[in-house]
Amino acid sequence: MPIETLAQAIGKFAQTDGGHATGIERLSLLRCSVRTEPLHCIYGLGLAVVAQGGKQVIHGEYVTQYGPGQSLVTTVDMPVVSHVTHADAARPLLAMMLTLDARALVQLAAEMGLPAPPRDPPPRAISLSPLDEPLLDAVTRLVRLLEEPLLIASVAPLIQQEIMVRVLLGPHGPFLRHLVASGSPGHQVAQAMAWLKQNFTRDVLIDELAARAHMSPSSFRLHFRDLAGMSPLQYQKQLRLQEARQLMLNQALDAGSTAARVGYESASQFSRDYSRLFGAPPQRDIKRMQRLPNGGVVGEPVP
Repeated sequence: MPIETLAQAIGKFAQTDGGHATGIERLSLLRCSVRTEPLHCIYGLGLAVVAQGGKQVIHGEYVTQYGPGQSLVTTVDMPVVSHVTHADAARPLLAMMLTLDARALVQLAAEMGLPAPPRDPPPRAISLSPLDEPLLDAVTRLVRLLEEPLLIASVAPLIQQEIMVRVLLGPHGPFLRHLVASGSPGHQVAQAMAWLKQNFTRDVLIDELAARAHMSPSSFRLHFRDLAGMSPLQYQKQLRLQEARQLMLNQALDAGSTAARVGYESASQFSRDYSRLFGAPPQRDIKRMQRLPNGGVVGEPVP
């Protein structure tokens, strides 16, 4: 099945620029007819396929370029900088994102008897691989199921399970097994990341995070950087600053109030960190975001 078939299926339902939720749980579509400026966002556990156009994702120290014929899996919640690199009105970027269920992955991996990953440093949080024919066929069938809404409730879960099985057995499998295998370094770091995401306003010591992951502080730092491309404190800082940006955009909070809400004791330190990440002080950045076509409001991103 050619990748163009998937592009046609996505284009049929994503007829305007932007992200599109669908009648299939966990499936979203993206259309973009222009190249975009870098956008700071958070990618969660999921499978993304670009059927037409191209994107770049920067996560920590790593840069990932991908386009048609490639699949991308994000294994943990990752602050990234993402932008569309190849798109125009004649050939817009067309992409799909399937959010993956971590519990379902754990159960499937156990039922399939997959070998535990080696206790090496975990692979990166983002995995890029050529899209093989069976996986392309499965994701295309899932998108085309939108044409038959009466079948979605009974058929979509079956196709989604097939996709997860194929992902576990394919090139992305080792990355996901590091995530789901209890006791593996990847799983321990992923658990620490999940805790940080829920508690990013707290001041946390590396020793505390390492203890939660059942690792020495030095080993924890090494495994965390291998997976995320950044240190635990950089990860926490990006979570804080991205939340701050959304609070100022959506709730019209001032910088001082926002700094306190996301865990900063010093408003001046907050402003310095914000400027380093987003390229401008809070007030100027928010005004720039508000001038964007969508008012700067960012929905659920599609990798």
